[in-house]
Amino acid sequence: MNGRFTKTAAVEREQLEWGELGWISRPATTGARQIVAIEVTLLPGQGHNFHKHPEQEEVIYVLAGEVEQWLGENHQNLKPGDSVFIHAGVVHASFTAGSQPARLLAILAPCIGDGGYELVDVSHEAPWNGLR
Repeated sequence: MNGRFTKTAAVEREQLEWGELGWISRPATTGARQIVAIEVTLLPGQGHNFHKHPEQEEVIYVLAGEVEQWLGENHQNLKPGDSVFIHAGVVHASFTAGSQPARLLAILAPCIGDGGYELVDVSHEAPWNGLR
């Protein structure tokens, strides 16, 4: 197989307390081995709390809205067209910074397992639990 077309209606969507993940590409759906691509929607007042991907690098690209993006203990507000690169194992978090939902494209590599994605939640640990 050379690859796979994915129409928006076929994207597997996962509803979470803070928003939605749209799995554009991962091993279980496209056979990807190196790249995971996720469309992320953060609801107003919500966010993907502090976490890390021990073996995966990540790029987060803002498609719409405004995001308070944390990279370690530093943060910046990002707007459409802005992005952040995150080395493997670095703690980060993304929160909406306005009254509208934010849409992001998250790209991680390499794939880990069938889901393609490895996440360690550290939001309950110091210093992350006291930053916001």
